[in-house]
Amino acid sequence: MVGMNKEAIAREISEEKIIDLPQEELNWGSVSLSEVLNSDTRLEASVYNIEGRHAREIFKKCKWELASLCGDKGLASAYHRPRFKRIWVEKSPFPIYQPSQILEIYPKPSGYISEATKTDIEALKVKKGQILLTCSGTIGNCSVVSKTLENKIFSHDLIRIDCKNEIDIGYVYAFLKTKTGRTLINTNNYGAVVSHIEPEHLHNIPIPNPPNMLKKRIHELVMKSYDLRDESNELLDKAEGLLVNELELPPVDAFNLVNFNNVNVNNFSVKLSDLAGRLDASYHLPIVKTIIEHFKIFASEVVTLEDNRLINSIFLPGRFKRVYVGKGQGTVFFGGKQIQNLDPSIENKYLSTKYHSSRIKNELLLKEGEILVSRSGTIGKVALVPKHWEGWAASEDLIRIVPLNEQIGGFLYVFLSSQYGQILLKRFTYGSVQDHIEDIHLAKVEVPLLKCVEVQDEISYLAIKANKLRYEAYRLEQQVLTIVNDEVINKT
Repeated sequence: MVGMNKEAIAREISEEKIIDLPQEELNWGSVSLSEVLNSDTRLEASVYNIEGRHAREIFKKCKWELASLCGDKGLASAYHRPRFKRIWVEKSPFPIYQPSQILEIYPKPSGYISEATKTDIEALKVKKGQILLTCSGTIGNCSVVSKTLENKIFSHDLIRIDCKNEIDIGYVYAFLKTKTGRTLINTNNYGAVVSHIEPEHLHNIPIPNPPNMLKKRIHELVMKSYDLRDESNELLDKAEGLLVNELELPPVDAFNLVNFNNVNVNNFSVKLSDLAGRLDASYHLPIVKTIIEHFKIFASEVVTLEDNRLINSIFLPGRFKRVYVGKGQGTVFFGGKQIQNLDPSIENKYLSTKYHSSRIKNELLLKEGEILVSRSGTIGKVALVPKHWEGWAASEDLIRIVPLNEQIGGFLYVFLSSQYGQILLKRFTYGSVQDHIEDIHLAKVEVPLLKCVEVQDEISYLAIKANKLRYEAYRLEQQVLTIVNDEVINKT
């Protein structure tokens, strides 16, 4: 006997007999010896997961023939790079990204590795058209390598999937995004503390193989979704470029050398009148003062974020004990780790409307055009709420900025996301074990208003358009998932 997870149904494999069990019963299932042998003699209960067995039962009734996901006779091949010890440096030509970042719309490097790192750095770069799959920790998150991720360096904890036919790229990706695909992936994980899967485990994953016409339709929709994400990123780059040009901003590194005779130093003096009640050195870094002085020269005016010409309010919801419910029984709920993802609801957390109705309505519910800023752990992640997040709830670890109007909201988002805005924002960080900022700190962040109003409006327009493209990208992906579920997986 092997213990099973919740979703109470047990199966007698030898007789192909399904037995329904009440929810309150112990979750269990019998496994035949042949099934164990066909699963590489693995004895973990997750391998014989009831949901996974349900998925395979569905495939038996599927209209389309089945193929293997990967392998010699599969739709694709899969591999990951050998493990290596990273040599971190402050700056190098080799920025590296974390596997968890593949879900982010526009990921930024998590750090830089030295060219002395003992690995084939060139082989760590991902290629356009590959499907990336997380294989350690959180299993089964996936993404397609489009223009945004092309040639980016990722660690070994990421499976690279190369499809043998181009039209299978979007189809395989969409299948892995479905609940059925993700369930099958997770029946192959192993590890007592941190879960893992290996590329060879994908050889045992069955996948329906519909006609090329249907796969081509799915592929084109997926690639269109990723094209829209790439286009939105290009618009935001253009918006930040306009901000930099209008304020005549040099690279951030140049500010570190100002007033120090081109020599970096590890100490500096602060006037008593400038302490502002803060004795932490990070609050008084000279680069902050230098950037603000530069703004005063090249901006029309430098104001703080709390200025009533910019916002209606800045607030942080209160802490509370969360009551979670199942899908369809509450409000979609996510935290700071997910705000740079196109679809933060992928975590499948739902907050009880019954227990948190008032708090959801008055504090947690999101509205299009609001700006979210992460305030603990990783400080300063910024998101402009798109249309498809409206009506969802975000955690109390996210500070809300309600702009005065849509036009100024786009400009504020671009500024706070920029390298210069991030420095001014993060100066307020406090905490010894875990970093924090508060809404009262965010209110004091300096913001430069541009001399040329037309340029400032153009920056806002580009940010708003980028957000609308992201909504369209999300809408297309949801359309694809519906097609795969209805016309492929459940097609009888």
